[in-house]
Amino acid sequence: MNGFVAKRNGALLLTLHIQPGAKKSRVAGRHGDALKVRIAAPPVDGRANVVLLDFLANWLGIPKSALRLKSGQSSRQKVVRVEGVDTEALARHISEILPE
Repeated sequence: MNGFVAKRNGALLLTLHIQPGAKKSRVAGRHGDALKVRIAAPPVDGRANVVLLDFLANWLGIPKSALRLKSGQSSRQKVVRVEGVDTEALARHISEILPE
């Protein structure tokens, strides 16, 4: 799906490009093979990572415990493991924001 979602071992891996320091957290479109997410937190002491996971949990309607930052702890390029959301549900969330 759109190059930024992969299914592995019963979970989805979501490839993200993060822009910290935004006024409001939101999905902002595509960035190459990643989903661009603007985060309303500075990239200081992991704060943007915490806000990112909170935002994704709220956006997807799943508990924060279903999300894990798999890679990119100190990078703008991140991979988040998502459990409890099927591919079709994630596609619906993304299609609400991104045109096909």
